Amino acid sequence: MLIKDYQLEVFTPPCEPGAERFSAIAHLTADIREVLPYLNAILRGAVYRPEVPALQWRKAGHYVTFQPNQIAISNVEDREAAIREVEGLIKLVNRTWERRDEIEPNYETRRRPTALELYKLLPRTNCKACGEPSCFVFANKLAAGQVELEQCTPLAEPQYAEQRARLAELLAVDLPAIGPRA
Repeated sequence: MLIKDYQLEVFTPPCEPGAERFSAIAHLTADIREVLPYLNAILRGAVYRPEVPALQWRKAGHYVTFQPNQIAISNVEDREAAIREVEGLIKLVNRTWERRDEIEPNYETRRRPTALELYKLLPRTNCKACGEPSCFVFANKLAAGQVELEQCTPLAEPQYAEQRARLAELLAVDLPAIGPRA
């Protein structure tokens, strides 16, 4: 086990006084820099910066940053939600570290697709079949991992096959350290 203990700090972001959402930082007693290339290999959309060293990742509306001695997460509801999120991230780090012999580390700096890049590949019909008010809102949520590509039903039509394939490639999901998606 890599991370055994941490101190949790939950606070209102300084740029948003009075906000109803919070940020949290888990100050770690362990240095996790060696696991970052493994996380980079398995986390969809992660952005690894080895020179910092840091790995940034978006998870269900949260921004997560892994650094050698801390894990930071944004947009949490309250202290209890922060504890749940941080505990899940610590389990992810520990499972990844335990499975490092099975994972090819990735030292490459990647960038995740932007909402605009995703939007350009969507049908842009604003049909609302996905439950969102527009394709651009859907693209933003898709980039943040808050919706699934399959929710855009027009993409199943044959004329969008190329766009669907490109979107699937950009959004490829492979999270072996976490296990199957629920």
